[in-house]
Amino acid sequence: MSKSIGRVAYRPVGVLLGIAAGTVAGVIFRQVWKVTAGDGEAPNATDEDRGWGEILAAAALQGAIFAVVRAAVDRGGAVGVRRMTGSWPD
Repeated sequence: MSKSIGRVAYRPVGVLLGIAAGTVAGVIFRQVWKVTAGDGEAPNATDEDRGWGEILAAAALQGAIFAVVRAAVDRGGAVGVRRMTGSWPD
């Protein structure tokens, strides 16, 4: 099979996995924030009662968790497409 078949097969899978990854990453972030900060909710960037350090730490943690979850989900999806089609999606 050509590479284009793997690529085409991965597109709809990739979209669904991206949505799932965002949801999972959000859940993980909220749990990690509760444990590390001892606070129920992560701060919003416009929260007047929170300092710069807390805002930026929350954003960095959220970004790191999202990137790791997304990479794991993308890799797993690519492996699944290869098993189904015999072609690695680029």
